[in-house]
Amino acid sequence: MSDPRDRLRREIRKRRAALPAATRIAAADALAERMAELPELLTDDKVAGYWAVHGELPLHRVVTALVRRGAQYHLPVVCDGERLRFAPWSPGKPLAPNRYGIPEPVVKSVKSAAAPESIELVLVPLLAFDRGGNRIGSGGGYYDRSFAFLRNGERPREPLLVGIGYAFQEVPQLQPQSWDVKLDFVCTEDELIECGKR
Repeated sequence: MSDPRDRLRREIRKRRAALPAATRIAAADALAERMAELPELLTDDKVAGYWAVHGELPLHRVVTALVRRGAQYHLPVVCDGERLRFAPWSPGKPLAPNRYGIPEPVVKSVKSAAAPESIELVLVPLLAFDRGGNRIGSGGGYYDRSFAFLRNGERPREPLLVGIGYAFQEVPQLQPQSWDVKLDFVCTEDELIECGKR
C-alpha cells in the first residue's frame, strides 16, 4: 500500500508541472504583491529562498525587491548530505547544479555558507500545506533537519519560516510527522496566511 503523502506529492507535482509559463509568471507577480504584506520581508537583512525547479512558484520578483532595498539574499547549499546552509547570491552571480540538478551558488567551502540559525527569514518551497502550518516537501527532509531547532520553544521566532506555493497546493489537513517543522506563514498568489490563526 502506497504512502498517502507520496500519492499527494505525485499528484501535485504533475499538476504543477502542467502549469503554462504565463500562469507561473502571473503567479510570481501576484506572489510579490502578497509578500509585501509581510513586514519582515521589508525589514529583515538576511533572507533565504530557493531556486525554482520543476514548476515551483518562482521568486524572481521577490528577489528583485530584496536586492533593490539592500537585503542579503541567500540560496540553499546542501552541505553534509543531511542539512542545508545558505550562501549569498544575487542575480548574475554564478550557479552550479548540485547532485539533484538544482542550481546552487558557487562557494569555495560549504562551511563558509551561513548556518540556518543565522538567517532571519526563510522562504520555503513545498508541495502541499494546510493552514495549521503543516507542510509536505519533496521528501528529502532537508528543511526539517536544518530547522529542527525551531521545533522546541515558542513560535514565531527567527528564522521566520514562510512556505511558498500555489493556492491549489493547499489541502484541508495534513497529519504531521514527529520530525516535521511547522511553518509560521504560507504565501500563495492569492493570500498571505498566518498559520494556526482562525
